Amino acid sequence: MEKKYNYDDFMNIIRQLRGENGCPWDREQTHESLRNCLIEEAYEVIEAINNKDTENLCEELGDILLQVALHTAIAEEQNEFGMEDVINGISKKMIHRHPHVFGNADEAAGMNGIDSETVIRNWDDIKKEEKNQRKASEGILSVPKALPANIRAEKVQKKAAKVGFDFENYNQALEKVYEELNELKLSKEKGDVRGIEEEFGDLMFSVVNLSRFLELNAENSLTNATNKFINRFVGIERLAELESKSLSEMSIVELDALWGRVK
Repeated sequence: MEKKYNYDDFMNIIRQLRGENGCPWDREQTHESLRNCLIEEAYEVIEAINNKDTENLCEELGDILLQVALHTAIAEEQNEFGMEDVINGISKKMIHRHPHVFGNADEAAGMNGIDSETVIRNWDDIKKEEKNQRKASEGILSVPKALPANIRAEKVQKKAAKVGFDFENYNQALEKVYEELNELKLSKEKGDVRGIEEEFGDLMFSVVNLSRFLELNAENSLTNATNKFINRFVGIERLAELESKSLSEMSIVELDALWGRVK
């Protein structure tokens, strides 16, 4: 009968890999060296979800767990914290942020029948209480700097909107996009390299802001647009191959013609 590994087995495997006679690669890893691995594994989980591939999702979640275990094993070696601390911390957080589920009888009764929006508002309020020790300079727009730019921009905009700093409607958000586009054009005409970069960033920020008023996810929209471009370009490659042509040897007019046929 094939052995079934449990949580303790898994952590012992990681500790052995990090041990004196373990794997050279695993032993060399640090919190810093594993940063990109964690980001890549998170995106592979997202791809499995998008593909509705549950078998791959199970595998990718295992890879995420591997990253958690490696970081925790490194911390254990430095006597900083262990997996028990990680689990205890997140368990306490979940209980504290869900008083409608885990609170005393009076709290639970008072929040009976609340909807998801109320849960989110309560979550944010409780989170603010937990963060009372944060630096005052961080303010209400404190968002992790390591987030993808689109996601970070949207989070910042939503936080600002919660205190009333926001456009009133879609038209105002759209006008801001046109305004930033015009400023980018002017900077380009002036040859202002620094201004071009700044205005391009402002334009992207405004487009993300517009996505909120359209009730769209900017990150997903850009991903879908990129995938559409890739799929159409693959179509161009196939048409060129059928005609025994090489894309690199074709003119832009010929490529545009193929693009029109694929589109």
